[in-house]
Amino acid sequence: MTDDPFLQALLPTTHDLGGFKVHRTLPHRERTTVGPFIFFDQMGPAHLAPGNGIDVRPHPHINLATVTYLFAGAIEHRDSLGTFARIEPGAVNLMTAGRGIAHSERSPAELRPLGPELSGIQTWLALPSAKEEIDPAFEHVPREALPVAEGGGAQARVVMGTLWGQASPVTCHSETIYADIALSPGGAMPIDPEADERALYVAEGEAELDGLRLEPGTLYVLRPGIAATLRSATGAHVMLCGGAPLDGPRHVWWNFVSSRRERIQQAKEDWRAGRFALPPDDHDEFIPLPEAKPLTVSYP
Repeated sequence: MTDDPFLQALLPTTHDLGGFKVHRTLPHRERTTVGPFIFFDQMGPAHLAPGNGIDVRPHPHINLATVTYLFAGAIEHRDSLGTFARIEPGAVNLMTAGRGIAHSERSPAELRPLGPELSGIQTWLALPSAKEEIDPAFEHVPREALPVAEGGGAQARVVMGTLWGQASPVTCHSETIYADIALSPGGAMPIDPEADERALYVAEGEAELDGLRLEPGTLYVLRPGIAATLRSATGAHVMLCGGAPLDGPRHVWWNFVSSRRERIQQAKEDWRAGRFALPPDDHDEFIPLPEAKPLTVSYP
């Protein structure tokens, strides 16, 4: 029996997207998933130049759900269902791709003149194989609807699942836990074994788990069954994610996730041929299918 609570420490791959950076810890060469989480990106923190903003043109997804959660700034979401939703810090956008959806993400026009802020986490959740082809859907849950657990100089917003006796209203397609933990200087929060697979990520500040330092920007996968205490001497912003193991391996190519390689091939052909619907109010441009190997790729 080891005293080390960590099963793995996954270092990020950083992409400079011009004006802001994205730090990606999943998928990783050493591990593809933690519970249903198959993609884990930290966006920023950044303050874009005046007149600029993020403009993620319409692009497709299949067989997954995306979860967008911001610390600062705002993003406008449009999708092929006709959805328009503005997300701001502490709220949740859950987009279930299922059999297929296309969406765009852009900075609001009124924030561009002074240069918008951007800071947050975007994750993808692989759907259970029986739900991969469900109808696409979108769900926006405002900040005030998410429960908060407080105590010991810590405040934890439960983004998905049930933690510390609090249950989030956000839909879970499989057993999922996801929380945003804000630690004040000297604050502490128990990390109990609510799920089979769990990981911690320090987005801001400094923290330690049972006296072991957590490096910012690293995804720490916890050993199953470990109970420990998260602390910070000076304050920190820490994400907890995880859930039940997936019901089999998943393949990732570009924006597509599936348990079947042939399904990804079909999605590639459908996007190239224009068979995906585009957002009705954002359809003048789109991201073409990569001809070269994309940044998000399958790992053995």
